[in-house]
Amino acid sequence: MAIEAKFSTIGALTFVRSGYPFRGSIDESSAGDVLAVQMRDVDADVGVSWNGVIRTSLAGRKQPDWLKAGDVLFVSKGVSFYAVCIDEPPSPAVCSPHFFHLQVAPHALLLPEFLAWQINQPPFQRQLQQAAEGSSQLSIRRPVLELLTLSVPSLADQQHIVGLAKLARQERHTLQQLIHNRELQLHALAEDLVHSAQAFN
Repeated sequence: MAIEAKFSTIGALTFVRSGYPFRGSIDESSAGDVLAVQMRDVDADVGVSWNGVIRTSLAGRKQPDWLKAGDVLFVSKGVSFYAVCIDEPPSPAVCSPHFFHLQVAPHALLLPEFLAWQINQPPFQRQLQQAAEGSSQLSIRRPVLELLTLSVPSLADQQHIVGLAKLARQERHTLQQLIHNRELQLHALAEDLVHSAQAFN
């Protein structure tokens, strides 16, 4: 079944901001009033694991671009480029400079979950690989990201695709759990064989 879609650039549908400009490493502070999302805190399937995000204090004068539910974090540096749509942060939160912070524009007929999904799919990934720059570490510059194109269907079709993607994640998790349980069963059988042989001898 064909789905009608229109091309549009990232920059036409979203506001793209850089992560908070921390100087050097981010200092953890148990008394800090801000959560600082780093690369280690995000996963393409899970999103942001808030339980592991460190607290810090912001020393700079720059007004932070606070994260909120429905924002999309795009990993712009490293081996792989991908996006996650975040849920509501438990405390005021910012992201590190390794991310671009994307917010869907009010006029855009675009679901944040669909935006993150499409960024992670092969057609958009090919655009990213062609646009990446650098020798020791690949990266995507903001002006380049803003010019990359999305294929945007109707909101109803976006919602349908997002639902299918969620179902696929659940099925993948269930399958992985079944495989893990079967491996545990086989390990237990192997141990039982050793104990049985020891008892017999």
